[in-house]
Amino acid sequence: MLKVTKLVKYYDGITALKNVSLNIEKGDIYGFLGPNGAGKTTTIRIIMGIIKQDSGSIKLDSFEINDKSRMTLGYLPEDRGLYQKQNLEDVLVYFASLRGFTFIDAKKKSTYWLDRFDLSNRKTRKIEELSKGNQQKVQFIISLLHDPNILILDEPFTGLDPLNQLLIKDIIKEMQSDGKTILFSTHQMGQVERICNRICLMNKGSIILEGDLNNIKSSYGSNAIELTFEGELIKEKLNHFFSEFSIKQNTLKGILNTDSDSFLKWVVNRVLVTSFQIIVPDLEKIFIQEVKSN
Repeated sequence: MLKVTKLVKYYDGITALKNVSLNIEKGDIYGFLGPNGAGKTTTIRIIMGIIKQDSGSIKLDSFEINDKSRMTLGYLPEDRGLYQKQNLEDVLVYFASLRGFTFIDAKKKSTYWLDRFDLSNRKTRKIEELSKGNQQKVQFIISLLHDPNILILDEPFTGLDPLNQLLIKDIIKEMQSDGKTILFSTHQMGQVERICNRICLMNKGSIILEGDLNNIKSSYGSNAIELTFEGELIKEKLNHFFSEFSIKQNTLKGILNTDSDSFLKWVVNRVLVTSFQIIVPDLEKIFIQEVKSN
């Protein structure tokens, strides 16, 4: 649905993006990850037409993206861009009108989302009078007022308390159920693990990891094991099987440097194994490992 091919971007002789390619399908909740300066926001701004790439292409539903087709996207920028001196409801109605809504329909849409985010009692307040969290909610509302097919969110959870983060996640899941596509950038790995089906990890302007989240986690967990046993294991003997390990109270944890079948055949002849499991690492550990190695 959204296809990005070999994006390259330079800033003052520095390569910010190096042949970045993404293929985001309808219904994906796609997590866009990476440390500060990795190129995530630059990629998003190019997709939205805010800045122009030096080379590469972007297609939306098999057609080259343009200003008209970008009007069908929803976008929450990392930096707030609200009219601070205007009252909340007027701001929402104004942005809805930019998307082609009549005044009456814009008011209806604004009322629905103000109720949904518990902001109705603040609709006559100026934006500058709202908390940072409430301003973030307003920006999120603006990004989806026009019911976009693709919603692009740059750090959507910034400044939100746990309850409002949960509300945002619920809305994202609802949109996915309706066949919408969501691309979002965040540093909150826990949020990504809970709602994304696919991820892309960038570092220094390049993609270093991309694909189905469950498959990625499973592949990284293939050599991490936990075993409980009765008996005694000699640590020196374990060095042959592990790159690193620890034993505490008859529980062995470690990273195998061989296949698990070979290790199990060896260990069952020496101790009574009471449990064995392959440990799937969390996304934060994978993130740190990949960024450090790239």
